[in-house]
Amino acid sequence: MKAPSAMDSSPNNEPPTPHSDAIESRMKIEIRDIGIPPRPTILAQIERETARDEPDFIHLAKLLSKDVGLSAGMIKIANSPYFSFGKKVPTVQEALLVLGLKVVVKTVAGLALQQVFKHVPNMERFWDASALTAEVAACVTKHLGRRVAVRPEDAHTFALFRDCGIPMLMIPFPEYREVLVRANNEAALPFTEVETQAIGLDHASLGAQLTEDWLLPEEICLAIRHHHNLAAVDGSLALPARSRQLIAIAQLAEYLIQQQNGQSQTSEWGKLGAGCLASLELGADDLAELGAACATSLAG
Repeated sequence: MKAPSAMDSSPNNEPPTPHSDAIESRMKIEIRDIGIPPRPTILAQIERETARDEPDFIHLAKLLSKDVGLSAGMIKIANSPYFSFGKKVPTVQEALLVLGLKVVVKTVAGLALQQVFKHVPNMERFWDASALTAEVAACVTKHLGRRVAVRPEDAHTFALFRDCGIPMLMIPFPEYREVLVRANNEAALPFTEVETQAIGLDHASLGAQLTEDWLLPEEICLAIRHHHNLAAVDGSLALPARSRQLIAIAQLAEYLIQQQNGQSQTSEWGKLGAGCLASLELGADDLAELGAACATSLAG
């Protein structure tokens, strides 16, 4: 929706109102004006160590242990159903051994995300929902196995970052929470179209920009940019297969959570569900089996 410019006249040839000028000004806000958080230093430090011929696990553990939140998060993820080998790990060093070096950077990136936005108030439910969706997405991916080209750890990372544009919009747009309610309840228009009509930006584009700046894999960034786009899951938009499957897996995980405990209620499954199932080569009758397979994760 285009706001009238200062050169436009109203239908009655009246000058633009102050309200219309304010809308135009807000619509001109660009992504760079929001203030995308810089990539955390800890990610670069861990990447440098993991790139060495012989990475020092003790040094990595010391780096992570400097931050209580990151170290606790690593241990929690290492003990989650899709990584755990049945024995609980009590230390960061053991968590690193369980996860493996290839998983560490993306895992830390996801954990650092919440800390970057800790100044945004009243976001506890948002972070809890993101973490639950990530865990269920990883479980779904593990259950599907070779039927998909996605690894559980990638599905987990994508689900954590999928909606990272939302906290970025909370501060400059105080009314954004109301926009989210409308978008969640919208049964026809794309979620991002509701956002764009209201504030001239959408959380998917912002989230994609953040993940690109943080150097996450391109397929994850593309999936974040298009995760509310029906064309991305029904095959009419040219995307890598893994990007399409990441979108579908996370949306399916969210739907299973909604069915299990009523959390994270949106209208997205009604718009995207059929395309998601098709992209994963699943039928509606497979949902009960997936729900049963991920019952532990769904319990939160």
